[in-house]
Amino acid sequence: MTTLARSLRFAESEVIAYRRTWRGTVITSFVNPVLFLAAMGAGLGSLVDDGAGELGISYLAFVATGLLAASAMQNGAGDGSFPVMAGILWRKNFHGTITTPIGPAEIIYGRLIWGLARLTFVLVVFAVIAVAFGAIDLGPALLAIPPAVLTGLAFTTCITAWTLTQEDGRSLSTLFRFLIVPLFLFSGTFFPISQLPDYIEPIAYATPLFHGVELVRKITLPGADGSIVTGIPLWAHLVYLVAMLLIGLYLSIRLLDRRIRP
Repeated sequence: MTTLARSLRFAESEVIAYRRTWRGTVITSFVNPVLFLAAMGAGLGSLVDDGAGELGISYLAFVATGLLAASAMQNGAGDGSFPVMAGILWRKNFHGTITTPIGPAEIIYGRLIWGLARLTFVLVVFAVIAVAFGAIDLGPALLAIPPAVLTGLAFTTCITAWTLTQEDGRSLSTLFRFLIVPLFLFSGTFFPISQLPDYIEPIAYATPLFHGVELVRKITLPGADGSIVTGIPLWAHLVYLVAMLLIGLYLSIRLLDRRIRP
């Protein structure tokens, strides 16, 4: 059996497990986009559009494109945290898996395949909801899904690596409270980076969600000017996110092997 076949077998086990737990992700995956777009886009957006905004596009379109990447981050972080902790500490199914021909690398690859499928599905739903709200057109919305998926997978691999270094699940709540939530606020999701204080702007440029948001916006809103996106080229955002994904993938395999090998 090849590495790909073994990885697909593990991904299949993730699908089977998800069939029993999918109800717990309904709010995050499907209800949150509607609430965010209704409140921040259609609600607050009407006030922003009536004011002296300088975006040049509707605030609903601005927020929808940012939230597409932010939703990918949130789901990717979720996939890389609690399920991984369950595999090594609570359910310990990773320990049982390595007694079969499937090794640590195939576990990580399998989870990546599953993450790719789940993120794609969730983001297609988000894109359809955004189109239904009139935020963006269908074609640009679909074009934005691959870069958003890349953003989510980059978070999945890196947070998987971090989770594998933790001894208990208490730190996972801290991760979301002090990393994921601030990234929503300071990565250009709800307002342009240029509106941040000058001393915070360089920090925002270094955050992974900023690169995901920029990538999605530049693909979805190709005519956007400097009030909406920065002058950083597309390839720089791609290099950042791909490097993050690959580094996280490498560390995840090494750390999982170290964690569960007898």
